[in-house]
Amino acid sequence: MSSSPSIEQPMATWDSIQEAHARIAPRIHRTPVLRSATIDELCGADIFFKCENLQKTGSFKIRGATNAIFSLTQEEAAHGVLTHSSGNHGAALACAAAWRGIPAWIVMPKNAPTVKCKAVEAYGGRITFCQPKVSSRNETAARIQAETGAVMIHPYDDDRIIAGQATAAKELLEEVGHLDAVLSPVSGGGLLSGTCLSAKHLQPSIRVYGCEPAKADDAYRSLQTGTIQRMESSDTIADGLRASLAARTFAILQKNLSEIFLVTEEEIIGAMALIWERLKVITEPSSAIAMAPLLKPEIREVIARSAASRIRPRIGIILSGGNVDLGALPF
Repeated sequence: MSSSPSIEQPMATWDSIQEAHARIAPRIHRTPVLRSATIDELCGADIFFKCENLQKTGSFKIRGATNAIFSLTQEEAAHGVLTHSSGNHGAALACAAAWRGIPAWIVMPKNAPTVKCKAVEAYGGRITFCQPKVSSRNETAARIQAETGAVMIHPYDDDRIIAGQATAAKELLEEVGHLDAVLSPVSGGGLLSGTCLSAKHLQPSIRVYGCEPAKADDAYRSLQTGTIQRMESSDTIADGLRASLAARTFAILQKNLSEIFLVTEEEIIGAMALIWERLKVITEPSSAIAMAPLLKPEIREVIARSAASRIRPRIGIILSGGNVDLGALPF
């Protein structure tokens, strides 16, 4: 499928992140940063939650989608856009496409949450369902692109997407100042790559950690082995974290990421319940996973050691989204 800038091109730069922020700022929310004294005491740290669950379309994905779509020339946009997505990127792309007045075709696995399918349709996206496998997503998207001539906007393997996602961490650090560490979910790596690029530019000493389900640990294994490890499918409750890294995101993470923390399904659910209870905001499992490692004493110790100059580490958490079926909560 043709679409994304090739991997031979330079990765997203600070200049491209600043340009992306200026491009998307009039169309998205500058989401709030929330605190909880109870969670701070529980974790022995000062924690700052960047609430992308309160973003337009309910997730950070609107940042990258808006940047990508409004970067297209008139000629490129004429036939519309296409992507594959388990939900949040598809909804964001459909929304941004509607803002630009062009059609959006969204390939979704047939087991995608109903709430996310309804969101895509509500924004005007044209859904085609496929088998819940990476190969099926790619094959279906290739067929639709051949039929329509639409531009493929990959969910994460695209510098325009990464630059857009990077604006979340940029806003967080601009608002709260120094942080010892920042935690973000990882799936295909668009958000985590962007978080690395912004955080390391603004605060070179900061440590960036990825958070991944143990049942979908391909990013962890990729960083451990030095080669991209694929996962064809997974049944983790974190339905937004079932993709595998691309060469583009892998290269950024190899250079900038401190570590990936793995958490169980039960730990994800526990973190999700804690956030709902104490922050009073809705998060989906794929978002709450960024909180889950801090509930484990051994991981808190790892982060504290890296911030040895501080009695209480200052930690940022990217809450990536809040699109969850309220009728089927796991707690």
